[in-house]
Amino acid sequence: MEDQQKLSSIKQLIQSAEASLHSAKQMIDELTGDAPIVAESSTSLHESARELGSMVNDGSNRIINGLFEGQHMIGLDGKQYSVPANYASKSKLVEGDMLKLTIMNDGSFVYKQVGPIERTRVIGLLMYDVTNEQWQVQANDHAYKVLLASVTYFKGEEGDEVVLLIPKEKSAAWGAVENIIKKGQPRVEVSAEVETPKPEESYHPPIETVANPEEKKEQETDQLDDI
Repeated sequence: MEDQQKLSSIKQLIQSAEASLHSAKQMIDELTGDAPIVAESSTSLHESARELGSMVNDGSNRIINGLFEGQHMIGLDGKQYSVPANYASKSKLVEGDMLKLTIMNDGSFVYKQVGPIERTRVIGLLMYDVTNEQWQVQANDHAYKVLLASVTYFKGEEGDEVVLLIPKEKSAAWGAVENIIKKGQPRVEVSAEVETPKPEESYHPPIETVANPEEKKEQETDQLDDI
């Protein structure tokens, strides 16, 4: 049992060293002007938001559909809209999820997750980037940013192992914390397969086609005949 604990501690030390080396490499890349993966991911997400996003006024409220980028929602207009960290953390939003934002006439924001993307599960090491004051998880040779609200909720500390949700088919700068395994505890094997969550509500196009009154009447008559 003691040998197993020692082996687990050694693995964590190696992971910590690898994470530190990766952070150092990122800092060198920033100084030398090499383009980081984050920039590519962010650019791609903005392009997708322009293609998939939408905006409409329903008379009293303003409705915007956009993509979650880890902290904010990017709308069709390219603007970033604040997403409550507690909501994003609790809902385990993954970068690329489609959100529906309703801006109420009193100025309040109401979010719904209407288009979850496929995700996969990885395990990484929790670390804190002092330079950028950002929590991140080192996994698959990449440092994924994570929300402070998630780390705080699970009482995470540097060196803990994190079960992380990331997009299945796309690169990402952010990950969603599913759980945290405290350092010193035996490593847990988890499946990479993740069931795509159901939307919080059905997604409808912002502007629906209204049927011709005569056609609508005929449809209602047909439905009554079928009863």
